[in-house]
Amino acid sequence: RATTTMRATMRARCAVRRLSQSSLAIDATTVTVTTTTRRDDTCGGWSLARRSVVGRGFASVDGVGGRSRVMTTPETRTRMMSAHARVLPAWATADPWGMSARAGGAAVGANLIRGSWRAASASGGDVEFVVDPMNAQETKEFFIAPTTSSVEDIREVVDSLKSCPKSGLHNPYKRPERYVKYGEVSALLAEAMRRPEVERYFATLIQRVAPKSYAQAAAEVIVTRKFLENFAGDNVRFLARGFSVSGDHLGQTSTGLRWPYGPVTVITPFNFPLEIPVLQLMGALYMGNKVLVKSDTKVSVVLEQFIRLLLECGAPPTDLDFIHCNGGTMHEILKQSQPKMTLFTGSQRVAHVLADELKGNVKLEDAGFDWKILGPDVGDVDYVAHVSDQDAYACSGQKCSAQSILFMHDNWVTAGFEEKIKALASKRNLEDLTVGPVLTLTTETMLAHARKLAALPGARIAFGGKELNDGKHSIPSQYGAIEPTAIFVPLKTIMASEENFKLATTEIFGPLQVLTSYADNELPLVLEACEKMDAHLTAAVVSSDDMFVQKVLGSTVNGTTYAGRRARTTGAPQNHWFGPAGTPMAGGIGTIEAIRLVWSCHREIIFDKGPIDDDWETPPRA
Repeated sequence: RATTTMRATMRARCAVRRLSQSSLAIDATTVTVTTTTRRDDTCGGWSLARRSVVGRGFASVDGVGGRSRVMTTPETRTRMMSAHARVLPAWATADPWGMSARAGGAAVGANLIRGSWRAASASGGDVEFVVDPMNAQETKEFFIAPTTSSVEDIREVVDSLKSCPKSGLHNPYKRPERYVKYGEVSALLAEAMRRPEVERYFATLIQRVAPKSYAQAAAEVIVTRKFLENFAGDNVRFLARGFSVSGDHLGQTSTGLRWPYGPVTVITPFNFPLEIPVLQLMGALYMGNKVLVKSDTKVSVVLEQFIRLLLECGAPPTDLDFIHCNGGTMHEILKQSQPKMTLFTGSQRVAHVLADELKGNVKLEDAGFDWKILGPDVGDVDYVAHVSDQDAYACSGQKCSAQSILFMHDNWVTAGFEEKIKALASKRNLEDLTVGPVLTLTTETMLAHARKLAALPGARIAFGGKELNDGKHSIPSQYGAIEPTAIFVPLKTIMASEENFKLATTEIFGPLQVLTSYADNELPLVLEACEKMDAHLTAAVVSSDDMFVQKVLGSTVNGTTYAGRRARTTGAPQNHWFGPAGTPMAGGIGTIEAIRLVWSCHREIIFDKGPIDDDWETPPRA
């Protein structure tokens, strides 16, 4: 760290000399740059990086047409960063303001295996070129990741994972000081991520690879930081808290303990490239496991950068392996290594394949076709409409908790609820990324589904149902781009046949939802629909009528259900359980209960120390 600080200080002094025309007195160790920039047409609308100033281990870069001024006070260094400041942390290897042929070239990914980084070759070979989701022309100058697909690569990853014993890297009877160590690491991570420049770095990198509004991207960073704050200090060792019960005689005590699995894997999707993998990775490490973690290659650069920060904050580099690879390669690694636990977040189809291949040693946060019911008591219509719009269309609907179907009581229909959510959806646009590319479905796939829904008896397109910006965009064709869309389908039509129900409850991981309505006497039909659904992740009951809420909650099963006037389907903060229900394979995220459930098992140790009575005799055989 001393060497890193020295290098940073030397670079800062050089940078300051380059800015010697400034009349300000500059302390080279506390340099910060604020910048006002103009938006340009390079790199899909992202400003070019031109000049850097380094201070306190950070490189600060301004954009084209920007004007810099150097500040040295702690106040300006902490919270007066411009909204357009470009700050590249010293540990970072990916520049989100670059990643373009016209702005520095592609970010190049690396694997972490057995404690050392193995970089991909930018010249080609066994690499995957990830296309810029906002610019179809950037096919080889955005992100280059190693494929990790050779027999040797796979064998090395498998051997590294298998090197961990079943008793883990630490447990209550082995190296318990490591619980304390990870509390310290979490504190340092949270401290680093509280810095505005680090928060903005991760939020911007998230936007580059999984385009969403800055508010959504920043919220992901903040939730991750708050999670780390929750498990700073002694809270890591508190995760392993056990219990004891007195025995049948003197010297006998049974003790219940939380025990690690040893070698485990984490597989996470593209939509939350920081929050989901980090919360699961850290939970696994806290409990004493050795972790192999893989994120979707489209966004895996984000997790790589976090892991670089994790090591900078003192985590032992051999505690985890991190790889970029496709699903087929990861499947082969899993088959060969047979980890003792795998947490998978993603599609239901893949989840079930893994459950079979890994003999049930999995916890799943699989897909969710998530419902919301508006009760008969209408109120706070504008607020409820706002939440419904956010639930359905924030992150372009690419949340496993996104509102998939909205059951509106007739009273809400009369109140003009559909028009209100239509008006809000119409304000979403590509310019601020309040709607953007869909990374798992093509435009035609989504529009074809919308047309099928609209062709059902009595159905209609409520709004949307068209390509985004009438096709005038640069989003790659392998991705999707549609307007926020809602299809109204009568409830009786949905329930008329198995074919109709399957079509209406097919999850589209994009900005498309189904609307329907019901009368007072049709609530049993609504609850029947909820009962027939396969996925049980999130749900919402929007009502202040306690008896109505009680009826719905008592008849449903979704693992994360919000109830009350402010109820939503999305959010997933760090302060409550988030996960499905209705299956023993359900995994959770974010809380003490989730970490203990997913990343540890119960072990009972019974101490039977004696004494043995002096007059004890061997009894007859029983």
